[in-house]
Amino acid sequence: MRNKISVGIIDYLNVKPFLYGIKHSSVIEDIDLVETYPSSLAQMLLAGEVDLGIVPVAIIPEMKEYYMVTDYCIGCNGPVATVCLFSEVPVNRIERVLLDYQSKTSVALAKILLQKYWRVSPSFEDAKEEGFRSRISGTTAGVVIGDRAFDQRTRSTYRYDLGEAWKDFTGLPFVFAAWIANKPLPDGFIHAFNEANAFGLMHIDEVVQENPYKLFDLKQYYKYNVNYVLDENKKAGLDAFLRLLETAKPRVI
Repeated sequence: MRNKISVGIIDYLNVKPFLYGIKHSSVIEDIDLVETYPSSLAQMLLAGEVDLGIVPVAIIPEMKEYYMVTDYCIGCNGPVATVCLFSEVPVNRIERVLLDYQSKTSVALAKILLQKYWRVSPSFEDAKEEGFRSRISGTTAGVVIGDRAFDQRTRSTYRYDLGEAWKDFTGLPFVFAAWIANKPLPDGFIHAFNEANAFGLMHIDEVVQENPYKLFDLKQYYKYNVNYVLDENKKAGLDAFLRLLETAKPRVI
């Protein structure tokens, strides 16, 4: 038997095109798929529990060695829709921000934007449980990511799209997650895995049909909000984010 490569994938709608491609490719025979949420997957990759994952890019500085795999990512070049700061008051009146426990990159991005773009200094609280969204009220805001953000868009008075704010702040696209390995992987596997990703992105209509959803137009989401190609502009945006990452360390309670 061949040793299979352990691949971590995020259980969010934005990753469904990749999942479609992987499951419709022979590469599926070479991997063991593990599905979880971003911050959990990040810890699994750091701990060596998976070999490769579509992980939050904020963990890159924590990795002893890392390898960017494939030409694809979870990114945006403007509004992303599912990574937002939600509140009941305008951003200049926010006093506390609850940080989504499922997130690594987005909560770091929120801190950077609040400090350097909106120029406000709220306190931060690491939310520990799923019920944190019920505490978004008054002057307490919350960063919510993933599919739950579609629901939160119907609940909160104000929403600040972090992809849109980053674009306005830097003029660059943003990368939330990328395919990162913690060890060298065979060239043949990397090529096949890259092709599987590409196949999924060429079948967006089928992905939409397989994932009926009432809260948002998924075809719009996949073709307008999420930008999947890890091109040179995305890499420039990633580099800019990593440079800023160490400069935004506000108070966490």
